[in-house]
Parts: sequence; structure tokens; C-alpha cells
Amino acid sequence: MKNYYETLGIKKDSSKDEIKKAFHKLAHLYHPDKKGGDEAKFKEISEAYQILSDDQKRAQYDQFGSYNGNQGGFSGGPGGGFGGFDFSGFQNAGGQGFEFDLGDIFGEMFGGGGRGGGRAKRGRDISVDIEISFAESVFGVERKILLSKVGVCDRCRGLGGEPGASMKKCPTCKGTGQIRETKRSIFGSFAMARECDACFGRGEVPEKKCSLCGGPGVLKKSEEIKVNIPSGIENGEMVRLSGQGEALSGGLPGDLYVKIYVTADPLFRRFGANLEMNLEVKLTEAILGGEQTIKTLDGDLTLKIPAGISSGEILRVRGGGVPSRSGKRGDLMVKVIVKTPAKLSREAKKLIEELKEEGL
Repeated sequence: MKNYYETLGIKKDSSKDEIKKAFHKLAHLYHPDKKGGDEAKFKEISEAYQILSDDQKRAQYDQFGSYNGNQGGFSGGPGGGFGGFDFSGFQNAGGQGFEFDLGDIFGEMFGGGGRGGGRAKRGRDISVDIEISFAESVFGVERKILLSKVGVCDRCRGLGGEPGASMKKCPTCKGTGQIRETKRSIFGSFAMARECDACFGRGEVPEKKCSLCGGPGVLKKSEEIKVNIPSGIENGEMVRLSGQGEALSGGLPGDLYVKIYVTADPLFRRFGANLEMNLEVKLTEAILGGEQTIKTLDGDLTLKIPAGISSGEILRVRGGGVPSRSGKRGDLMVKVIVKTPAKLSREAKKLIEELKEEGL
């Protein structure tokens, strides 16, 4: 005995809206026309949906366990029809099998059509890569990129007609923006809707088509796009430019995704909002102290070396790091590396020996 609730992956007290959503999801996954679809699985979920979406059939199914259309009720085991499900109860007057409208069910799968509206059509998203320097990643930068893509026609502004041309109801779809077709399958006749090829789903066409794009309102062209890369961006992050992807006749444009690659810096390393660098100091500077001029992302800076500093100690330059989204900057951490001389003169060696005798 089949459990239609388990087939759709829902609870027995699920609402009609939950049943419909569950069917939407599974039908989108298993539809035979889709890559990786499963016709047998699609039949099962369609059978379950036909029963559970109808209040009367659902009530009888909940009471008796399975549907038998010939007997006007339910039977306890497998019988005529597919998997114990008899489709004769859905036959139309011509005996051609049951018919139901997939416009509402597959709206988002076939371009957002259907009586219930559905998801708006969108153009294709585009992804590009940009390489920036380490300093540009810290402070942000503006870049311009040239893309070859499907864009809105500059002459008709996406309307498809010559400037000033009036619009009229599409004669092909009678202004609905959709062409309704009936297709036969193992289940019977399916009424489906697809976008009208003449008006691209708009429901109206121009009296005179655009001389540049020929009517679709979009065409392949090169377009320069400005990309503002924010300060503090990290290697591998994405910048999304809404509506800068490819245009679509009668729909919304897609998005542009810019992936950022940051070149490594020979001096600085990044740790969150802080930067780290190494600074070599002489042994005498480490003992006696001193000053060194170091390079930072903000320019040269004179750094004081305190006397008696050890190798590996950190000197902090506040505000010398990466700006955060709030505007506050991290710090620059200067790691001191005491450089030990490989060779000593006779006099230098004598002085070191004297220091050793003093216990230093």
C-alpha cells in the first residue's frame, strides 16, 4: 500500500499549500525533461499530488488507504491502473485520459508563467575575475572592465520598437504573453504554458520593430562597467553588481559577480584587520636602542627601537592596519628580528668576551 504523504515527504496534517510546495520541489528535481530526471519517480509524486491536492479524494484516501476511480471510492490493495491507481476517474468526455494544468505547478520551471504568476524571468548571471594589489585590497579601488554580453538595446531601451512606435496586443498570444499547449503522456493530457515567442512574454508587440535589435529589445554588445572594490576586501571574496549581468527579452537582467584575487605583498602579511611585517635590527640596536625608518602602506614612518629588545618581540603601530567596514583601522604589528653577525673582527670579538665576563 502506497503512502502518498511519504512520497511527497510531508506530514499527514500538511496544508494544501505545503502539499503544493512539496510537489513543486520534487517535480522540479525529477521531471523527465530535466537532466538527471526520473520518469518513474515523477509518476509517483504526480499520483500523490493528484490525490492529496483534492479535498474529497484526500479525505477518502485518509479513510480507506488507496483510490479506485472505477468504483468511485477506494480499495485496500493494488488494482487496475498504475500502481493501484486507476486514472479512469479523471477521464474527460473524449476518453483521452485526465487533464490538468501544469501552468501553476511548473511556473518557476518554465519561465515564471502560469495563472498564479510565479518567479520573474532573469537573464544569465556573469562571473569575472579581477586581480588587485595588496595595497588596493586594503584601501579599496575602482576598476573598469569591458564585457561582451547580451545587453539592453540602446536604441529602443529594451522595448523592441522604433523610438516613438506605438504598441499593440500580440496577435499570437492574444495579449496573454503565453502560448498554451496540450501534451500527451502516460498520465494523459497535460495542459502547459510556455512563453510566447512573438512578444517574449510581454503580451504586446511594437507597430514597428527596432531597426537595431530587430524586436527582442536586447542584443550582443560590449559594455564598460565600473566596479567599486571596497576597502578591506580579502583574497577570493566576491563583489556582486545587481542587474549588471546579461539582459533578457521581457525579463530582468542577471547579476555580475566579480571574484577578487589579491597579489601577495613581499613585506606585509594580513591577519584579519591587522598587518604584520618583519624588521631586522642590529645587535647593537637591540642592546642600546635606536630608530629605524620603515615603509608602511601610508608612507615612511620613523619607528623607535627600545633598548634591550629581544628577537621576536612585537612593536605595535596603532591604526596602521586594514580599515574595517565601520571605518576603524587595525594595527601594524612589527616583529623584531635581531640580526646576529656571522663574522666578528678581532676587536669586536674581544668586546663580546668582555660582555660575557660581565654576565651579559
